Amino acid sequence: MSSANNSPTVIKCKAAVAWGPGERLVMEEVEVDPPKEMEIRVKVVCTSICRSDVNQWENKAQADLFPRIFGHEASGIVESVGEGVTEFQVGDHILTVFIGECQNCKHCVSGKSNMCQKLGLERRGVMHTDQKTRFSVRGKPIYHYCAVSSFSEYTVVHSGCAVKIGTDVPLDKVCLLSCGVSAGLGAAWKVADITRGSSVVIFGLGTVGLSVAQGAKLRGASKIIGVDTNPGKLEIGSAFGITDFINPETCSQPVQQAIKELTEGGADYSFECVGNTGVVTTALQSCCDGWGLTVTLGVPKSKPEVTAHYGLLLSGRTLKGSLFGGWRPKSDLPLLVDKYMNNEFELNNLVSHDMSFASINQALELMRENKCLRCVLHM
Repeated sequence: MSSANNSPTVIKCKAAVAWGPGERLVMEEVEVDPPKEMEIRVKVVCTSICRSDVNQWENKAQADLFPRIFGHEASGIVESVGEGVTEFQVGDHILTVFIGECQNCKHCVSGKSNMCQKLGLERRGVMHTDQKTRFSVRGKPIYHYCAVSSFSEYTVVHSGCAVKIGTDVPLDKVCLLSCGVSAGLGAAWKVADITRGSSVVIFGLGTVGLSVAQGAKLRGASKIIGVDTNPGKLEIGSAFGITDFINPETCSQPVQQAIKELTEGGADYSFECVGNTGVVTTALQSCCDGWGLTVTLGVPKSKPEVTAHYGLLLSGRTLKGSLFGGWRPKSDLPLLVDKYMNNEFELNNLVSHDMSFASINQALELMRENKCLRCVLHM
């Protein structure tokens, strides 16, 4: 291991490497390059498994982006900083984020968007700055994932893709704010801006959907309907604010019709948290005429096109997309961390499994089989 200093050197550490789509991850000794200009190298303390990690790991459409190190929901400690970095110092505690905030581009300065034009969602498996990787194994480059790659004891991220947090914040819980929980809360609070007394329906009660539910509850929604094929989600959902539950596999009528009956004509807000474009259509059909708003958060594994009759939109419904809950990482995430530390929303109970880094394949299987909420890996 290199020592933290002004001239960091290559680090050798353990990383869980995916050598092919859906192939069991292999614990390898990898080399992690020093951070380049405006980058930081991070000692990962905890990382959680997100559904998108599993989906992209299994995605055969990007078979050329292997070997690869996945993972993006993470907390850690700055080990070294690259040239030009003034925001972070060695020893700072941070959250990684899969979209950055340069604070200078058109979107960042608009105050209307979190779609940074310089540090947006990275899909090519490389760093934003030079389109190269910082990992290698036996001389072979390893692709990144979302410019984070937290399934490694050390990683390199752009300084714009990290958020400084206090040293008193529990790293084994707050890593969930790197993606899923923030995405759900933001969809409810920032994107939909749920109003008191409204009706809400949520398709998919995983970590994201449950976060939408508690966001709706905290906003004072009067009816929060959860839709999930797992009957066990009824009990879990009620703890996060779900007032009514529909299992599509046992429902005697189309789900959208059942929702209309429960809400006197359709919900004020519906949220698609599954990653299925067919469900997006059902969610849109479940909204009321005039002002019904559907927010889609899920990332589809296949069939990315959404199909809907134009009459659904002509009647006043709105369909919106939400990435990371609309939060701007540097501007907004510290406030969300403060709310967590003030016990203003539930985070700890979304961690269903605490596991060692060596158990990563077991954690991936739990997520793939829908047998967990969030598995947190302790490095």
